[in-house]
Amino acid sequence: MWLQTFDCGCRRDATMTFEARGKTMTAYGELLAPVVEAANRGADFLKARFDPQTRPADRAAMYHLGAGLEEASVAAVREVLDGVLPGAGWFDDEEERNLPPGEWWIVDGAEGGVNHVHGLPEWAVTIALVKDGIPQLSVVRQPVDDLTYTAVRGTGAWRNGEPLRVSAKTSLDSAIASTSQAGNSPGTHARFGRAVAAMSDRALLVRNTIPTTFPLLRVASGQSDVFWQYEPDLPGTAAGTLLATEAGALVSDLSGKPWDLNSPDILVAAPGVHSTALEVLSS
Repeated sequence: MWLQTFDCGCRRDATMTFEARGKTMTAYGELLAPVVEAANRGADFLKARFDPQTRPADRAAMYHLGAGLEEASVAAVREVLDGVLPGAGWFDDEEERNLPPGEWWIVDGAEGGVNHVHGLPEWAVTIALVKDGIPQLSVVRQPVDDLTYTAVRGTGAWRNGEPLRVSAKTSLDSAIASTSQAGNSPGTHARFGRAVAAMSDRALLVRNTIPTTFPLLRVASGQSDVFWQYEPDLPGTAAGTLLATEAGALVSDLSGKPWDLNSPDILVAAPGVHSTALEVLSS
């Protein structure tokens, strides 16, 4: 998960902002406080080991550093989450793409670990609770900027207690589009290249970035307008898509069909540009 290519948002000292604002809590919403605490535990571990001067010498060094971060952060998260929702599974198979039915915790203990080990600030702990392939609760903790993003399905998206809303743009020529590292199935990289070229012809600009969660957070906050990905990263997509849709974004697969976590690709965009982006990417 560390290198793989859905808010009451609360600061560390404001975990209960969601309840304080009097929002209607779903059954899953009642789990929000312990999930935020779990994300804080993992993020504290990562932050204590973050050095902006880190520069790994090769791929082996990157994997060694990243795997250690992931393992220890996930262990810290599990100390809090184990027993929070009896019966929920723990989905931690990085290679498996088909999520079974039922309730599952999907956690990336070092989302953006490749950034962490290069001294870059875009990394986080992501936690999503998924039921039958649909994200129900999401927490993303980004300790470098002291940002906590939270969402419970049907109750909005939040960053440090403030509501998030997608952009009001209606024209793709003013839209910022982003994508992220594609999977490795045969032909995927060629398809990815064609899509970047097609979107570059129509959008204001196109960014290719990792990890998956961060461009989805930008769509949720209205700082970006379109995100798509082939063979999407499961933990980042699970957490980020709920945040974006609860902030008003539309989500589909790249054929225009309804999306779930078993879909082969994903498009998340502000409502005013989703249909045009879909046309560009499906052509």
